[in-house]
Amino acid sequence: MTPAHIGRPARHTQAAPRPGDPRPRTTTRDPGELAARLDAWLATRLPGARALDPVVPDSNGMSSETVLFGLDHPHAPVTGCALRLAADPAAYTVFPRYDMARQYRTMRLVAEHTDVPVPRTLWLEEDEGPLGAPFFVMERVEGRVPPDVMPYTYEGNWLYAATEAERAGLQAATVSVLARLHDQVPVEEAGFLAAPGAGSPLRHHVEAQRAYYHWVVAGRARSPVIERGFAWLEANWPQEEGETVLSWGDARIGNIVYDGFAPAAVLDWEMAALGPRELDLAWTVYLHRFFQDLTESAGLPGIPGLLRRSETERRYAELTGHTPRAMDFHTLYAALRHAVVMLRIAYRRVHFGEAATPVDPDDLIMHRHTLEAMLDGDYWRAVDDD
Repeated sequence: MTPAHIGRPARHTQAAPRPGDPRPRTTTRDPGELAARLDAWLATRLPGARALDPVVPDSNGMSSETVLFGLDHPHAPVTGCALRLAADPAAYTVFPRYDMARQYRTMRLVAEHTDVPVPRTLWLEEDEGPLGAPFFVMERVEGRVPPDVMPYTYEGNWLYAATEAERAGLQAATVSVLARLHDQVPVEEAGFLAAPGAGSPLRHHVEAQRAYYHWVVAGRARSPVIERGFAWLEANWPQEEGETVLSWGDARIGNIVYDGFAPAAVLDWEMAALGPRELDLAWTVYLHRFFQDLTESAGLPGIPGLLRRSETERRYAELTGHTPRAMDFHTLYAALRHAVVMLRIAYRRVHFGEAATPVDPDDLIMHRHTLEAMLDGDYWRAVDDD
């Protein structure tokens, strides 16, 4: 069944990007200068090394930047590298702080204690001098990633063209990544991800998101639907928050490199934290629904059978013995977290003159109707996915 709020045309927005819009600006850095500085830095880590054909991919993220390059040296540990560079502070950054050492340490922890495929980490540079911001270098893993632009739920990409059996295999393998991550990482060794002070990990997580929202709207119009969402969380807080695990944070198929339909590399650990298992599970389910709902709003079928909430929860329970709890809370929290990020990205488009500010600040949020339906208790019933 199609959700009622998806079946009608989405309200026109001036600042929220839509599929097919030009990609928003993400940097003010000069690629040529960046490449020259990279060569100079490489020589300090591997004398005589050169970066071959450095390129900033069109799919570069909306937060940290990525540079792909070959490594030219007779004793190079790998032949292909990916550099993750903290966001350009002149580009109206998505997040207020970028802790590259924290990401690097998280990836090494996952690699040490699990069989979850993460790229081999090579070097961490915390000095801003060489490239203008901290960064780390990891091995580049070949494969294919479900695209965000245009979303993989639209025709014309490998996942859309796959058979139902192939997509089912990808889904099962992806849920297995979450299960293994949560089961295998010793939480006591992830203490560097813990927030200071009293309170549960879930409480710290939500309060950090609330602080992030206040940073996003500082000096700008506040979002009634986001503030309603935070109030809903308080009124519907889980009686049992559940076991604390290492949460990947940005757990979605668009952050996995697949070899065929099997995960070959799990990427983007900047949102890693400690918290209940359901944080990752709900984010995985919701981020697919985000693209699926956008696709259906355009009158297209999308991939409705992929990552259905009930099937994803069932598979996770089979693999871990843990039955997901309070998923209405966690999926709404995922939609709320995403709304805050989308609001910041929309305000960045306004900042760079790519869009005008609408009268209603909630029109900056692409999925406002989804979030409103969740708050009204109508969403999951409408999509027949509970």
